Amino acid sequence: MRVAAGELFRDRTRSARRLARKIDEASRRRTKEAKESSKAAYRRLVGVAKASLGQAEKQREALLAVGAAAAEALRKELSEVGELVERVIGQTRRRVFEGEQVPAQEKLVSIFEEHTNIIRRGKSGKATEFGRKVWLSEVEGGIISDYRVLKGNPEDESQVLPSLQTHQGLFGRAPRLLAGDRGTHSAANEAAAREEYGVERVALPKPGSKSEERRHFEREGWFRRAQKFRAGIEGRISVCKRRGALGRCRDKGEEGYERWVGLGIASANLFEIARKLAVR
Repeated sequence: MRVAAGELFRDRTRSARRLARKIDEASRRRTKEAKESSKAAYRRLVGVAKASLGQAEKQREALLAVGAAAAEALRKELSEVGELVERVIGQTRRRVFEGEQVPAQEKLVSIFEEHTNIIRRGKSGKATEFGRKVWLSEVEGGIISDYRVLKGNPEDESQVLPSLQTHQGLFGRAPRLLAGDRGTHSAANEAAAREEYGVERVALPKPGSKSEERRHFEREGWFRRAQKFRAGIEGRISVCKRRGALGRCRDKGEEGYERWVGLGIASANLFEIARKLAVR
């Protein structure tokens, strides 16, 4: 069976990109005209998506007549992507045209990387980010001893006790010192670290207003030194990104992403061990 490609497929990438740019530009302005312009661009973009879905269905029908295993695999992939596109169209209708607040857990933010999450960390200039949160724990010597690819957008304070548990399992004892940033603080974390795990010194800065006693506690020399030690993990993350260990992920899917993170951590640790051996 011969099929003319022009009859079944038309590349609408340029149209979609042009409309996406218009939506992005309109979102930066807060005027009524910009809002209407954005909504009009969304309607046209939904039209482009629906037209592409129609083309995909024609391609699936044509592939059915081929009968080869490769053709069947492509038909399955077209079907799966088509379902995701329909889901995006549905959430766009709800959010943009009907003004509904679609819950984050119901949103699909990437067709090709479904595991992408909506992340809000409260950082200036980065109200909303898209990707995955990765939790890292570092021990003395610059070695990353624990990492976790997190689901959704959990609070940092929920990761402290699991990290202590992992540390105890790896080394057979609790750490002498536990240091984290303001997001990791809670009275429950401090109490559990001392009483349940036997950590001698816990340096988790308390956010917000503090009592005079708390301010005095956080001004102590050991607490300040602990915070300087904690800052090392920020440098470790930066180095991992610059050297490519945790650069751009080119693997696909959630399994591929977790594999990429694991290999990146192993690579970063091996580099640090080799660097220190070379110094010796």
